[in-house]
Amino acid sequence: MAIKITNKDVIQSYLMTVSKYDFSVYEKRILYRLVEAMQCEIEGKKLYPGLRIEKTLYDDRVVLMPISAFLANDDDENYTRVKKALLDLRNKSFEFDDGQIWKVIGIIEKPQFNYKRGWVRFEIQPEVYNAVLNFSKGFRKYELKTAMEFTSQYSMRFYELMSGQERPLIYSIEDLKIMFGVQDKYKRNPDFIKRIIVPAKEELDAKSPYSFEYKILKEGRSFHSLKLYPKYQPEHRDEELEKHELQKQVSLGWDLDRLIRNYLKQELLFTDQEIRNNIDLFRDAQKKLDLMLELSTLKGKSRDKKNPKGYIINALKGKVKDKEEL
Repeated sequence: MAIKITNKDVIQSYLMTVSKYDFSVYEKRILYRLVEAMQCEIEGKKLYPGLRIEKTLYDDRVVLMPISAFLANDDDENYTRVKKALLDLRNKSFEFDDGQIWKVIGIIEKPQFNYKRGWVRFEIQPEVYNAVLNFSKGFRKYELKTAMEFTSQYSMRFYELMSGQERPLIYSIEDLKIMFGVQDKYKRNPDFIKRIIVPAKEELDAKSPYSFEYKILKEGRSFHSLKLYPKYQPEHRDEELEKHELQKQVSLGWDLDRLIRNYLKQELLFTDQEIRNNIDLFRDAQKKLDLMLELSTLKGKSRDKKNPKGYIINALKGKVKDKEEL
């Protein structure tokens, strides 16, 4: 039996959203659960029953999850595909390029499946954990339940790309092929559009709060790029999540978001007292800036500073002041 998916808005690193890979639906579901678990960990929230994340002496994470966590619903009993997904993830990697460093990271190590207990165990390297939490290039927020129920991995990828997007995106068709890992499978651009773009759009139109329209851009007579126009479909948005998001926006001036608070503590090593000492600045920055993006960017810049926390505080003060003067 599948674990009931408690719907929630999950935050995923934009670098992870646009990294280059071709994963199956079940591989994607495993990764969705991993992203969810890491977000719970950084927010200090209780993990769902059966899930454990343990940190080793070498900063690797050992993850234990019930196999039912990867099943879409009670009708899904495809344990064989879950095992295959674990094996495939063991043999695959993320390719990351943030404009400064290019690297390839193995996704999971030492996967195990316990037949009797019905759980899986695997290890992830620190680079994977950090990549999931690397918001330096922004992030995407999407509904976990919606993402888990897609039947196509390409619908999943487009859902991640378009979720919360307000402005059109332009991608060359070749870049999309590389991002999805299908550059060798679809040599002809019309075939890629017919087999990947159209079915993904149809599934998003039918199920997702975020979909898209597209326009083909040509160079001469050849298909070259796609301009993706975001399309919000409120009828598919979870009403409770939308209500919670609106309430959260209203209260931002008074409350420091838990995700921000835990990022300050776990990633930037601020103490509770240091946060309290600067609470007015953090609240102000939360109202006026994309604070998660700013903190993630400042994390890298502060590494070589004598006083990293002081550098972050002064940088935020400057950014808030600049915003006020606009």
